[in-house]
Parts: sequence; structure tokens; C-alpha cells
Amino acid sequence: MKQGDLVVRKSYGGDVLFRISSLNDKIAILRGTDYRLLADSSIDDLESVRNPDELGGTRRARIQANESIKRMKEERAQHEAAFDSASHRRPYFEMPGKVLHLDGDVNYLRKSMAVYQQLQVPATGAHCHESQMSQVLMHLLPQVRPDIVVITGHDGVLKSREDWGHLGSYKNSVNFVQAVHVAREYEKHRDSLIVIAGACQSHFEALLNAGSNFASSPGRIMIHALDPVYVAVRSAFTPFRETIDITDVIAHTISGVQGVGGVETMGRYRIGVPNMKAPSANVNIV
Repeated sequence: MKQGDLVVRKSYGGDVLFRISSLNDKIAILRGTDYRLLADSSIDDLESVRNPDELGGTRRARIQANESIKRMKEERAQHEAAFDSASHRRPYFEMPGKVLHLDGDVNYLRKSMAVYQQLQVPATGAHCHESQMSQVLMHLLPQVRPDIVVITGHDGVLKSREDWGHLGSYKNSVNFVQAVHVAREYEKHRDSLIVIAGACQSHFEALLNAGSNFASSPGRIMIHALDPVYVAVRSAFTPFRETIDITDVIAHTISGVQGVGGVETMGRYRIGVPNMKAPSANVNIV
């Protein structure tokens, strides 16, 4: 086996598809391909996968991802229909909230940016290791000046320490918390900068206490790669005078209330006049 190979863990019944991130002696560091889970495993416990679509768990995860994207498109179409109806009476143009998306997984980042582009959400994406996110945010926040920040990648509870209350029991939660602190130093008001943070099994309470509006994972479960994107899109298209329907948003994530939680937050969508042809939403990776 080598870095980049697709594998499953035999001791877990092959429930989650991983890609080998690195190899150290007889231990492999694994990153989930559909879920934002970081794990390690002995090489002897791994089984190579040639056709991921044959795995039941992978098929389910990808069906769920397609359904989530379809839902986002349908919600966007309904929003546009309502906007078009109103624009016959008054000359509006749209200004969705601008997203800065930091991701510890380059493949997830590309998928996320593709969704933002399809839905015309202005977004800037950056790939960096979770340990570097606080430094990257210091540089990008004043440059991008986003309305919404997504801080995500991979995480997991350490096998040797399953005390959920201790931040040291998590593989990357401390890095996410540090990044949230940086975001809140930049903008303290939760309605001026919406922060969405965490990955699989992340320390939900610590992320909220650090200043996140939305975070994973209340039930310490796996979250799907697109869950943070869905929350960001809903935040981008909720009017700034309205509270984001937090119950509805979380209910429509793939992982649900055990995977994502949050606090009351105002949206970041605005309209403007006159209704001239507005520039298309910029989506780029830095």
C-alpha cells in the first residue's frame, strides 16, 4: 500500500472509505473520502478498494451528497423565482453573503467551490493543513473581507482519550478552536461575521464557546463533506434582517442535529438598486 490508495478498515467492517494520507512504519494516517473523519490504522487492518462504488456506505454517502446538492439548487431556484417576481415591481439586484472557505482536504475544497459556483455564491477557498488555519486566516480575513467563514477539514476523537469534555481528546479540534479565535479577533459580532467550524466528531461546545455560529458535532458523529457548505449557502441567502432558520437548516444537513448545531444568527443576504446587470459571483481558490 502507498500514499493516496483507497482503503477500508477490516475491523470496522469496511464502513467508511478512506484515502491514505501518509504512512509511518506500520501505521497509516487516513482521511475519509466522503466524511470529514481523520483516523489512523495499522496497515494490516486495511483492505485496498479498487471500485469505491461497490461499497454500500460509499454509495449511500454519494446519494446523500447528490440529494443535498439538489436540495440547495431547488432552494436557490425558489429564491430566484421569488426575487424575479419582486423585481417586476421594483428594480432589485442581489448580494449574497461572501464566503471564505478554509479546508484541510483539497478534494473537498474543490467539491465545495464547485457547489458555491453552481449556486452563484461569491466564495474564496484556501487549502491548508488544519494546524495552519489560524495563520492563514490572519492573512486572508482582511484581504477577502468575507461575511461567512467556513473552517473545516478532518477531525476525530483519539482512541486513547475518549473524554469528550477535554480538547486534547480530539485530533484537530484545538486547531479549529484557534482559527475561530482569530476570526473573532477580526470581527467580534456574530451577526457581522458568521463562523462555521468543525469536522467529524469535533468538540462542538469548545467551538461554540470560541465564537462559532455553527459547529460540529453535538453527538460526536461523522459529518458529510458538504454539511458545512449547506450551512454556508443558507447563511448567504438568508436576508440580513432575518434570523437564519436554524432548526430547518440543521434538519436538512446530511448528518442532522447530532452532526451540526448552532446559535441564533442573522443572514447575510442583501438587495440593492438599480437592477442593472450585476457582476457574476466570483469563486476562486487561493
